Amino acid sequence: MTKTPEDWLREVAPERTRGIFKLFLGYAPGVGKTYSMLSEAIRRASRGEDVVVGVVETHGRKATAELAAKLDQVSRRKIEYKGTIFEEMDVDAILARQSSVVVVDELAHTNIEGSKHGKRYEDVIEILDARIDVLSTMNVQHVESLGPTVQQITGVQVRETVPDWVMQRVDEIVLADLTPQALQKRMERGDIYPADRAQRALAHFFQPGNLIALRELALRQVTKVVDRSLDAYLEKDATPQAHTVRERIGVCISSNPAAQYLIARGSRMAQAMGGDLYVFYIDVGRDTRPEDQKTLAENIRFADNLGAKVVRGAGMSVAEGVAQFVREHHITQVIFGRSARTGWQRYLYLSAIQRFLRDSPSVDVHIVTQEVR
Repeated sequence: MTKTPEDWLREVAPERTRGIFKLFLGYAPGVGKTYSMLSEAIRRASRGEDVVVGVVETHGRKATAELAAKLDQVSRRKIEYKGTIFEEMDVDAILARQSSVVVVDELAHTNIEGSKHGKRYEDVIEILDARIDVLSTMNVQHVESLGPTVQQITGVQVRETVPDWVMQRVDEIVLADLTPQALQKRMERGDIYPADRAQRALAHFFQPGNLIALRELALRQVTKVVDRSLDAYLEKDATPQAHTVRERIGVCISSNPAAQYLIARGSRMAQAMGGDLYVFYIDVGRDTRPEDQKTLAENIRFADNLGAKVVRGAGMSVAEGVAQFVREHHITQVIFGRSARTGWQRYLYLSAIQRFLRDSPSVDVHIVTQEVR
């Protein structure tokens, strides 16, 4: 039997264990993420690849709708919820279609109750595991570890987020970029939102300072993915590299909700240094109330989503417990939160820090101010 070109390729190329995940990242609505994603999908379809649209949100933008119409679409699944019919991406239909590439817009979207998965990124992971390539989009403010920073910059708390471990699954990343000035012009022309909504957006989220800061965050995310790709290539290629001590960042937390700010701060430090993130919790018998247990569980879940190694222990003293963890896990930098600023609590806090410095090996200590609960 004569072999086809595909048969030959399968013989010479290693079998893929999952699909390739390509993300089009932006820093704000209207920078062109979906348009860029669809443009690539159309190019790939013109080269003979089997490309289908799982879901695209046009938001009434004519140019986006015209591009989407050029591709085959998998019908969305209709789900009734509280008397209203909603449409969500049909993961099972996509898997049955067995295309080579699927277009999935708005990665951070929360699916309606009754969907196969709670979040769209979970749909994407299942598609990738079926060895199907995915093209997707997202704005940088939806990266979970950046939530506190984005809220500090814009005053907006982002509800829909994507865990950082999902970003680590991204194989290729494209920055859909536009200068803040050009983006504001698009907004003023009504290219992004209707006129009344556009004016409100320009007065709040789309202020120049916000856009510049968000753009910088997006550029940093792209750099991280590129650096990770380079490291993987060098490792595979066995290229000699300088041997360096890998930084290990340890964050000390309690049940205080403000601990999530400390975890996010530690995550950014670890990512910037190419190091590992550890989160330490020492149970000294203070977090006994149900509400404390609930916020502690939320803090630990947040740390898990950022890819941290969570280490729990119990003892009479936080300082002694953390010092022990620092020795056991070879931590190079430790982050403590500071909320007690006056009186007796301040004295106890400073005494605990001094005991830690006395008992721990050589380590850099960062004391970060956090809001008092």
